[in-house]
Amino acid sequence: MIETIYVEESVEEHSRTKKILKKFPNSTIIVCDRYKEIFNRKKQNFRIQKTSPSLIIAKKNNNFVLPTPKGLGIGSNKNYYFSHMLNCLYDCRYCFLQGMYESSNFVLFINFESFTNSIEKILKNNLIDEKITFFSGYDCDSLAMESITGFVKFFLPFFENKPNTEIELRTKSVAINEILNQKPFNSCIIAYSFTPDEIAKKNEHGAPPVKSRINAMQKLSNAGWKLGLRLDPLIYHSNYKDNYKKLIDDIFLKISVKSFHSISLGAMRFPKKMFNKISNLYPDEKLFSKDFVQINKMKSYPKIIESEIVNYCKEYLKKYIDEDQIFSFDPYL
Repeated sequence: MIETIYVEESVEEHSRTKKILKKFPNSTIIVCDRYKEIFNRKKQNFRIQKTSPSLIIAKKNNNFVLPTPKGLGIGSNKNYYFSHMLNCLYDCRYCFLQGMYESSNFVLFINFESFTNSIEKILKNNLIDEKITFFSGYDCDSLAMESITGFVKFFLPFFENKPNTEIELRTKSVAINEILNQKPFNSCIIAYSFTPDEIAKKNEHGAPPVKSRINAMQKLSNAGWKLGLRLDPLIYHSNYKDNYKKLIDDIFLKISVKSFHSISLGAMRFPKKMFNKISNLYPDEKLFSKDFVQINKMKSYPKIIESEIVNYCKEYLKKYIDEDQIFSFDPYL
């Protein structure tokens, strides 16, 4: 239940706004000038706010589509990301969003057409017809709030039949009904993020259990959708080999290897300022008590540890899938 909904005056009469507000007849509605006056307030407490976040319905005015960080991709030379929302329904202890924003309120940008117009411009300027991948789900979960946002219902038909174009929807959600209601197309990748069950139970608060996510992937696979497996962040712990081995086995035991578009790996890492902010939120959290080191303004495991866990998972994945479908992100580039 969302108790308070802020609405920018500029979108108060928007059809999507009205449709959303009808879903929350008992919520308090507050009209504001700009979402930033709520979202960017100083001295907000992310942890306290997370217990009962508000929804902010807003209009995004610029930077609709941005290049991904260097070194991040799943096979395309050109990679972009876009975010129809800021913040996530779930409360994962390692999530970088809590180090990025002061507020844990949800911001929903409802001017979807502005995003698609920007995407169309990028596609139009792709003169040499290189493959382009667009990523959704870095500043939010692509599927978790679909019943409110209508994001999937709007964007999947837009991306269908776009030549040389891929769309990745990254998620931990099992809210897949809207996807199953649509016809699958190979250039759409539903990418699920995982940590082993032992880690997930301790750190992925509110997210669907690992088993439920695997079951959702199986349903999507059976329906003909392409899948991605995102072992990101890889978290180092005493029995990581057994735990990641079991996770990988459990996934491929239920899901055909033919359904997988790609697998990506990335150890836990943060920009220094973000790491300090998150670790201060959880001073007793064992997850951040490891001997993190700083390399090129990033905080992560020492390179020897990072290489150990990435290489172990990559080698074990090759038991099931071709090496050219496995991608790893180097945050130090």
